[in-house]
Amino acid sequence: MTGTEERRRVSILGSTGSVGTNTIDLIARAPERFEVTALAGGSNAALLAEQARAVGAAFAAVADDGAWPVLRDALAGSGIEAAAGADAVLEAARRAADWTMASIVGSAGLAPTLEAVRRGGIVALANKEALVCAGRIFTEEARRAGCRILPVDSEHNAIYQVFDDDRRDGIDKIVLTASGGPFRTLSREEMAAKTPAEAIAHPNWSMGPKISIDSATMMNKGLELIEAHHLFAMPEARIDILVHPQSVIHSMVAYVDGSVLAQLGSPDMRTPIAHCLAWPARMDTPVERLDLAALGQLTFFAPDPVRFPALDLARAALRAGGDAAPVLNAANEVAVSAFLAGRIAFTGIAETVAETMQRCPTEPIADLDGVFAADARGRRVAESVIAAHGGAAPEGGHGGASIAKVRAAN
Repeated sequence: MTGTEERRRVSILGSTGSVGTNTIDLIARAPERFEVTALAGGSNAALLAEQARAVGAAFAAVADDGAWPVLRDALAGSGIEAAAGADAVLEAARRAADWTMASIVGSAGLAPTLEAVRRGGIVALANKEALVCAGRIFTEEARRAGCRILPVDSEHNAIYQVFDDDRRDGIDKIVLTASGGPFRTLSREEMAAKTPAEAIAHPNWSMGPKISIDSATMMNKGLELIEAHHLFAMPEARIDILVHPQSVIHSMVAYVDGSVLAQLGSPDMRTPIAHCLAWPARMDTPVERLDLAALGQLTFFAPDPVRFPALDLARAALRAGGDAAPVLNAANEVAVSAFLAGRIAFTGIAETVAETMQRCPTEPIADLDGVFAADARGRRVAESVIAAHGGAAPEGGHGGASIAKVRAAN
């Protein structure tokens, strides 16, 4: 690609997080292909300023008002426009761009991501909550705006690469693969004794604490199932989950003629990011090349819903519709935080989510305000569940019965 007129204008919402920093790394390796119009970060103003200078961003926004002096001073004399606060992040989302990385974590990313979708163009989606909590809202807005959503999560990106959208009648099902996390062979009794440090130690991927815990409970796969439903308009019954400890096959699509197409690669997030960044072309990356001969074998097995009840909870939320998914997501975030703080046991995470869902009858959602209300309700009820058990994980039949009730009710 030659000539500045051919450079793709990009913005990155959540540039200081893991996905954002990997995106910056790829852009910095191919400056002739990309022009950065806006960056937005949370509170790490020093890193945001460093990134903005490195890629020559036109605008940089930090969400934390308290970080404004650091950003202002770090960019003084650079010619880079800077601002702070929630409105500044929304402004970054509105800035003209052909391609936007939406990677602000949590509910804080919903409004900026929706702004980017409404602007049109391409949105590379790494904000899980956008589809888990507001999938119908986002997909409808994308259709109205002519926005193409490209999935960044390795599993959904893998499906996207082998999914024949033009001939959907030939697709039988999609298969999300899961590493199974660090506890995939343990009993529930053994898992109950595990510490946060042990749960965070993912065998394949380098991720933050929250995502690592979700991998250990397999809630991440339940949330990805909900995302896949919205991304690919696939009914829940035709989305399978398969444990694949090597994390080499990132996901698969099965066709009615018996063919199964899979996307393979080393477990490095720069591969799916690069696929989205250069789409529909390809770009070189520094990712370690896959050596199947050295790997030797690939193994698979079905997940155990008894030891990993989060999968059934996610399926129940998807079938229930309405605000069930944002309640599930909110309860899980509260429960994971409680586990990391030593307030509940590892197995108490799913128990807390199950009881929260049981206490929250499903209500319809019309807009983002409804999503935020459901999120607040889920958090409030989850905290009360944890407090009711004295800060300890639900024991014995109580938590198990709650999960059974959710299954039976849906």
